[in-house]
Amino acid sequence: MAKYRTPGVYVEEVSVLPSSVAAVATAIPGFVGYTGEDEKDGVTLVNKPVRITSMLEFEELFGGPFKQSYEVELSGTAGDPVIDINPVNPVNPANSAFAPYILYYQMKMFYANGGGTCYVVSVGKYGSGDINAISETSLSAGLDELEKIDEITLVNIPEIIKLTNAGVIDDAKIKALNDEVLAHCAKMENRFALLDVLHTSGETVFNDAANFRDKNVSQDSLKYGASYYPGLITTQHYAFDDSGVEIVSDSRGASSNFEGDSLEAVKNADTTLYNQIVAVLNRFFVELYPSSSMAGIYARVDNQRGVWKAPANVGIRNVRELSVLLTDQEQALLNIDTVSGKSINAIRQFEGRGMLVWGARTLDGNSNEWRFINVRRLFLFVEQSVKNASQFVVFEPNSAVTWKRVESMINSFLTLLWRNGGLVGATTEEAFFVSVGVGKTMTIQDVLEGRMIVEIGLAASRPSEFIILKFSHFIQQES
Repeated sequence: MAKYRTPGVYVEEVSVLPSSVAAVATAIPGFVGYTGEDEKDGVTLVNKPVRITSMLEFEELFGGPFKQSYEVELSGTAGDPVIDINPVNPVNPANSAFAPYILYYQMKMFYANGGGTCYVVSVGKYGSGDINAISETSLSAGLDELEKIDEITLVNIPEIIKLTNAGVIDDAKIKALNDEVLAHCAKMENRFALLDVLHTSGETVFNDAANFRDKNVSQDSLKYGASYYPGLITTQHYAFDDSGVEIVSDSRGASSNFEGDSLEAVKNADTTLYNQIVAVLNRFFVELYPSSSMAGIYARVDNQRGVWKAPANVGIRNVRELSVLLTDQEQALLNIDTVSGKSINAIRQFEGRGMLVWGARTLDGNSNEWRFINVRRLFLFVEQSVKNASQFVVFEPNSAVTWKRVESMINSFLTLLWRNGGLVGATTEEAFFVSVGVGKTMTIQDVLEGRMIVEIGLAASRPSEFIILKFSHFIQQES
């Protein structure tokens, strides 16, 4: 009261509204990979997390897709040409393959499936990697940069599956980086990893699953990630320039022979043949794995229903077909593994319903606590929201008044979450509890040492993964 020294009228504003918990965003991915551009207005973008909100913004900052090269063989006749086309591997032209730079296409799938705000870390321009094009060291350095952004809640590095050694997929490199992503999420305690399971041509679903579990991911931090299978044949075409399409042979016997020329020369001299070649080029559809599409689906489901809804039994967009059509028996091998517990979520094709996400398990599939993706992400959401809201308490008196303020604040937040369907229970008492105080969560020694301990329990809603309908004969009774 010492400030009242001069006679007069004084105004004091009294705060009667309690502190509140602001809900954090739940589907803000951090993407890491190679881009078409790695600087803007002379300023480097390499290893700098950049926040974007649209595909247009991505293209303005990071450029377009890698321009795929092709070799074309022309045979048949001039009036009825036979056109054979092979993609050219940018690292080893002796091998036919598509370029490994897929972040651009994956970003398009993210936005097509409902994505919004995200962060992108460019690790360099196309061709700036090592002899194998995609560098584990570069991707790892980009992952480290995501630690600087608290807003990120999902982590995806789609080019992990492109790590090779002498042109052959390198399982050891894939495992090292997958483990690093999971360890990153465990360290940050506010984000979730999305991993891909490779389909090897000619291999069975069982072998693909076994290879992933045995060679591509360890047993650590499994509750912080989920994996998806199989690959997606998307509606996107591989980008190319006419100058990058070479006519390596031309045996049509036509007046114009284009052997050794590019498609650019064909366009200038023979429009009909040019259009025929482009039509064949457009039959090459981009094949991707589902992780980035799933990041978009997480965002879509979170926005429409809430983070407590499992991101499953929803359609996947901009996909022509699946690289593998799974049966119930094959999915059983993916969904449940009694030894490792590493569950793999399936994308399935259903007659009349299209392609659906048909799995909702974390990699920790044998855990009763963290088996389901929505349960893990709900706890991350609540933990981070309450943590952020509780910052004002630091250095406040560790007394009953402060404890009551914190308890009331968290109670209000969880009550709203319960009313929205995020928690189960007929009453708030059944849905959650918040406890703080000496004799409840703390001892006098805790108070003396400056610790205020709050205990929170949540009854998270779990997905009905198995719907069991029981039928029996009903014997008609005599009246």
